[in-house]
Amino acid sequence: MNTPEFRADCARLLTSVGSRAVEFKAFVGLDGFVDEIVHAVDKRENSEEYTRLPTIQAFAERIAGAAGKSTNIEMVTQRTKLGGNGPIMANALATLGLKTTYVGALGYPNLHPVFEPFAKCATVHSIAEPGRTDAAEFLDGKVMLVKSVSLNDVTWKNIEDRFGRERFAHQFASADLVAFVNWTMIPYMTEIWEGLLKEACPKITGSRRKLFFDLADPEKRSDDDIARALQLISEFEKHFDVILGVNEKESFEIADALGIEDNGHSPETLCSMAQAIQSKLRINTVLVHPVTYALAVSDGKVDLVHGPVITKPTITTGAGDHFNSGFCLGKLLGFDNADSLLCGVATSGYYVKTGHSPTIKDLAGLMRNWPSS
Repeated sequence: MNTPEFRADCARLLTSVGSRAVEFKAFVGLDGFVDEIVHAVDKRENSEEYTRLPTIQAFAERIAGAAGKSTNIEMVTQRTKLGGNGPIMANALATLGLKTTYVGALGYPNLHPVFEPFAKCATVHSIAEPGRTDAAEFLDGKVMLVKSVSLNDVTWKNIEDRFGRERFAHQFASADLVAFVNWTMIPYMTEIWEGLLKEACPKITGSRRKLFFDLADPEKRSDDDIARALQLISEFEKHFDVILGVNEKESFEIADALGIEDNGHSPETLCSMAQAIQSKLRINTVLVHPVTYALAVSDGKVDLVHGPVITKPTITTGAGDHFNSGFCLGKLLGFDNADSLLCGVATSGYYVKTGHSPTIKDLAGLMRNWPSS
């Protein structure tokens, strides 16, 4: 589903009610990375010019060819930027107009300079040093080479000592949208969730709000760890409308942890698998966002929307986090899943095309002038 009429209707809707975005509060955490976007050199022509390894397959073959011998692969930095699922998503939400508060690993005791522009559009509080990532981008995907030991300092104790336990609980209990992302890289995130369920959730009053989760490539975590995290996510549904967002690879890892059969990678089988995940977890919504489309399941019903065709991406690292921010914006504005998915793929597409997070005006403009080649 994605016709010119559908996009035009959503653009009109977004234009008419998008100004309400400033009324919403978002509370996001808890990771933080300094990202270096890099290209791997295939052949260097001279000091300035080179050809890059175009695909992950070519990169893998270069590495495999060095087995038993050794080699070096030159990486050329394209840009250095704020990174981490949380900061990227929060920065996108703030650019869309939401009043955004972020707590995470952005530099301690002093904010790392790469996050200073972020701190100008959102309220940020840092409790730990950021991790570091070399994001090797290729035409068919990216390989994230991560150094994340500093995220071991993202703990309840440091939240209490460096931000304040009561302040954290207040933000958690009052924001229209709460988002906890990158569980995989934060060893003590599970304990933080357990603490919130035990201490903060029983005190919550008022209307139900949105709580977004992104485990972020849980392959390296044990099956028991993943199962426990999914159980806790399910428990939050008692207090929030829970949204779980995953990319295609992550959807299969979560399905495997839940004992759901892998029947292939077609859109039809992904839809069926997402339905099974949503049914097993008994949460409000499950999102799956492959590269060219995205789907959402609520109450067993599937909506699927194709994204824009971006043939020459400026950047791909952070595209999923932008999709998540756009979808959540749609849900906060009261849109149905189809319109929210369009907001998501448009947010992601604009970022991939331009390298910048969009405003609501930018989103409506992209919907009216949809890239197709």
